[in-house]
Amino acid sequence: MNKYAEEIKSKTLSKSYLDGLTYRVLGAAIEVHKTIGSGLIESIYQQCMQEELEQRGISFSNELKIPVFYKQKELAIDFRCDLFVENCLVVELKAVTEVTPLFEAQLLTYMKLLKAPKGILINFNCPNIFMAGQKTFVNEYFKVLPEK
Repeated sequence: MNKYAEEIKSKTLSKSYLDGLTYRVLGAAIEVHKTIGSGLIESIYQQCMQEELEQRGISFSNELKIPVFYKQKELAIDFRCDLFVENCLVVELKAVTEVTPLFEAQLLTYMKLLKAPKGILINFNCPNIFMAGQKTFVNEYFKVLPEK
């Protein structure tokens, strides 16, 4: 068993908890989209998401600086994720006409560096968040989580 798997066993984090948290965050995104619509810039959606998450009692860090190491040395890189929800779910927000593989790779990298088991890519420039504006990702950290 790897070090991360041992850390997870000592915490209450589980797949079902993360699934519920994902549902709540997507609900917040749907509410933001329903309230202000599409066609705005990413920073507006980010502020609205922060407000909505606060109203729902969901804790998060915004614009969290992600440390990047090379051979045990931290690099002076300003690498930030949009939202890090409850220290386990990375949320990357976009307001673009097309979600590219680069955005997905960016989210997966943030998840790996933060050792976060799950991430959501949300694009507010779409007609319907649930049907076309979100994509959820899991990684090797998710696989070692207990079900409940």
